[in-house]
Amino acid sequence: MAKKPNYNHERRERDRIKAAKKAAKANAKASKTERRIDSVESSDAT
Repeated sequence: MAKKPNYNHERRERDRIKAAKKAAKANAKASKTERRIDSVESSDAT
């Protein structure tokens, strides 16, 4: 007999994975922006 699908759990798992991926992307974007700002400030200081 096949297992009964648990749609709510599957949806929560998809949303959790999507949120983790979105957070990682936002973190990467923030660090890239921070590095760009730091390089601009260091070139202005010289």
